[in-house]
Amino acid sequence: MMENLSPTALAARALRTRRLVRAPIWLFRHGLGPVLGPRMVMIQHTGRKSGEPRFVVLEVVDRPDPDTVIVCSGFGETSQWYRNLRAQPECRVTVGRRERAAHADLLGGADSAAVLDRYRAAHPAAWERLRGAIEHAVGHTVDGLPMVRLRLH
Repeated sequence: MMENLSPTALAARALRTRRLVRAPIWLFRHGLGPVLGPRMVMIQHTGRKSGEPRFVVLEVVDRPDPDTVIVCSGFGETSQWYRNLRAQPECRVTVGRRERAAHADLLGGADSAAVLDRYRAAHPAAWERLRGAIEHAVGHTVDGLPMVRLRLH
């Protein structure tokens, strides 16, 4: 029997489904990242314990200049990719088909809030869908989200 889930509940379930969350990585690694649009990037970071390459695809929440990308950790500071970048900020970022070296700077609360305010203003419908899905997935409201500035070399 199929559950009757709201769109928010379905999106939250998708965020917790490893195969769905990792599918965009396959697209980027096979040169198909551009089909996801210009607001998606893949970050190759180093596992803080294993030292092995790890990958995550995230939405760009701000692009203040061509050599800077800002992404958000929707699941907070406990996200593995966020913890890995805190331990080792040197990474690689794929934008479309172009891969570049980058340095990750974790933004403070005030800077993160300013970026999120700009994102909300620029993409209100996307923010409402994303906020609802994240809150449903983590079980609490999302007031502030940590942001990471990626300086591309």
